Amino acid sequence: MNNLTKFKIEKPANEVFEAFVDPEKIGNFWFSSSSERWGKGKTVTLRYDEYDAVVDINVIEMELHKKIVFKWGPSDDEHTVTITLTAMDHVHTIIEVKEEGFHENDEGLIHELVDNKEGWVYMLTCLKGYLECGISTLRAGIVKE
Repeated sequence: MNNLTKFKIEKPANEVFEAFVDPEKIGNFWFSSSSERWGKGKTVTLRYDEYDAVVDINVIEMELHKKIVFKWGPSDDEHTVTITLTAMDHVHTIIEVKEEGFHENDEGLIHELVDNKEGWVYMLTCLKGYLECGISTLRAGIVKE
């Protein structure tokens, strides 16, 4: 089972792609830091200082300016995330985030899907604000109790 989220970003696909893979840029909209530039076959450590969280992702596929596929989560509940970028023209990109690995028989499935969707919508909103308007203060604004 998967969860799919799509946004339109008013920036070219190469700029949207670089926002993810460049450690200097990702901290402006998503995680606090990235251990290195993302690349196929790399394990990248992402830190979320505000939530005292560290997560490793394993980048399993990349297509320059078009696609990033990574795995994350514990080995017994690993999920695959596919970020697809579709250039509409030289200034508009559709970004699609699909996360797979949810278990249909899990008692908490609905809660997990809603929580997951909330996270992707929020991250993509922060990405849109950062790339289109230069706003880098939205990241880590969600308060979880």
